[in-house]
Amino acid sequence: MGDLPFGPVAAEYDRHRPAPPEDLIDDLERLGGEVLDVGCGTGKATVALAERGLTVLGLESDERMAAVARAHGVEVEVGAFETWDAGDRRFDLLTFADSWHFVDPAVAVPRAAELLRPGGKVARFWNSYVLEPEAIDALDRVYRRLAPENPQTWRQAAAWTPVRPDDDPLVRGGFMPLRTRTYRSSARRTADEWVAIAATTSSHLRLGDRLAPLMSEVHAAIETLGGAVRVHRTTVLVLARLS
Repeated sequence: MGDLPFGPVAAEYDRHRPAPPEDLIDDLERLGGEVLDVGCGTGKATVALAERGLTVLGLESDERMAAVARAHGVEVEVGAFETWDAGDRRFDLLTFADSWHFVDPAVAVPRAAELLRPGGKVARFWNSYVLEPEAIDALDRVYRRLAPENPQTWRQAAAWTPVRPDDDPLVRGGFMPLRTRTYRSSARRTADEWVAIAATTSSHLRLGDRLAPLMSEVHAAIETLGGAVRVHRTTVLVLARLS
């Protein structure tokens, strides 16, 4: 799954990243079966599914992230999805919680087919966070100066949109598209909370020494807005079945 930057901030990632929406977990619970949670990180989805009584194995490429997930009481193996030795194990459901974009589809699609039992399913889900116009303007000014290459993912236009079946590598690889569902929620986040979440994203972690001054100015910008911003979260679930 590539060389990801999350290991050094595993504890912060676990503390600040939100869990999947309850309605999404409801939908996955109804699918049942044995689950492999690919790129499980610190176990946000793994734990939520295990708490519903599903048999779940987490797969994570970073030992530090895996250790945090194990501390929550779930089973996790360390390895890259593309090369992990599953032995003779097969699964009914593969979940990718904000992790599909880290795999190489050319390898991941046949690998998914190999790891699934007949009729098995793949559930990919992603989060997008959109701010309100006043906050967007305030953050734009900061990022234009300090990190212009950082994608402005808090804009509606930059929010993740579902892939069309004819553009979906799983469908092109022989999987049958099932359905797409969207889950929406909103919450106010303080400057501390917003900065803590942003600082655990891959695009920010790759800034290196530039991250701390950027986060300091982002915090100050949010303080000028009253100390908090309203964050609209959209989670998109895309299901496909092995033909």
